[in-house]
Amino acid sequence: MTELLTEYLPILIFLMIAIGLAAVMVIASLIVGTQRPDSEKLSAYECGFEAFDDSRGQFDVRFYLVAILFIIFDLEVAFLFPWAISLGEVGAFGFWSMMVFLGVLTVGFIYEWNKGALEWE
Repeated sequence: MTELLTEYLPILIFLMIAIGLAAVMVIASLIVGTQRPDSEKLSAYECGFEAFDDSRGQFDVRFYLVAILFIIFDLEVAFLFPWAISLGEVGAFGFWSMMVFLGVLTVGFIYEWNKGALEWE
């Protein structure tokens, strides 16, 4: 059990250094940075319009479609990196399994394209 824990010691040290360094950078930016807000800096940025209604207002469904597409292709990349690294070990079965996975994603992408989910009017 002790040998197993000593293998994780470098990861723990790395995490502590990363958390400490991030905290130092955030605190240093708050101390050193100048805080001069003006009307331009406080204006709406993300959506492009001022909030004028209740926060439970309706949004266009295309916002959600774009978010879902992003999540799908983001997960695809998350699966591709470990697969590419271990491709030599998984062999032909691992290769064809990933080809089936990519094929299913491609069929879904073509379906969304044909349905017009990628068109922004």
